[in-house]
Amino acid sequence: MKYELGKTVVVALGGSIVHPKEGIDAAYLRRFKKFLKPFLARGTKFVLVIGGGDLARRFQDAAHRVSGLADEDKDWLGIHATRLNGHLLRAVFRDVADPVMIDERGRIGALKHPVTIAAGWRPGWSTDYVALQLAADFKAGAAIIAGKPSHVYESDPAKHPAAEKFNRISWPEYRRLIPKSWKPGLHAPVDPVGAAFASREDLAAVIIDGRDLRNFGALLKGRDFRGTIIR
Repeated sequence: MKYELGKTVVVALGGSIVHPKEGIDAAYLRRFKKFLKPFLARGTKFVLVIGGGDLARRFQDAAHRVSGLADEDKDWLGIHATRLNGHLLRAVFRDVADPVMIDERGRIGALKHPVTIAAGWRPGWSTDYVALQLAADFKAGAAIIAGKPSHVYESDPAKHPAAEKFNRISWPEYRRLIPKSWKPGLHAPVDPVGAAFASREDLAAVIIDGRDLRNFGALLKGRDFRGTIIR
């Protein structure tokens, strides 16, 4: 299975890959920076939208243990976690990254640097939606969702090991598999708000395992890769 990407590539990079329970994965960040270098040399521009990962969960869990936590506050803690992770990425890519991070829509009007970092915007959606909105704004046509699930499955593969995985699935089919509304901490390859937006705007989402950089590279080179295309 192949997917042709353009010269602007939007990636929703899973926060749990950059900041898992064990702490910030500096080794992964080192490999990821090296991995992007040849693509940057060819003139591809990357918009990297980072999630909150375990950092978000630590703050949310602490607040909940002390006094309970409203969904809006849970979202804001997650958003600020994505922004801290975003500043980490911007520092890692300092030599090629825009010094301004996109933390709200319209913060940057045009991509002037090889790498642009984005984070969460406001309560009510995840960074999946942010990535898809930026794919529309910068006319990328698709967003790569590079998290831990390698595919879209018919049900949670952790609970149902025999769950069917999809190589291709339409947005209407995908939306029938996930909840209809957003809840903080929802685990789905693309959140309901992002899925509805992508369906309206005729955008694609490409689901891959962000830890498998060999497979990630195959996708970026237009070669056969393992994952799910939602369109």
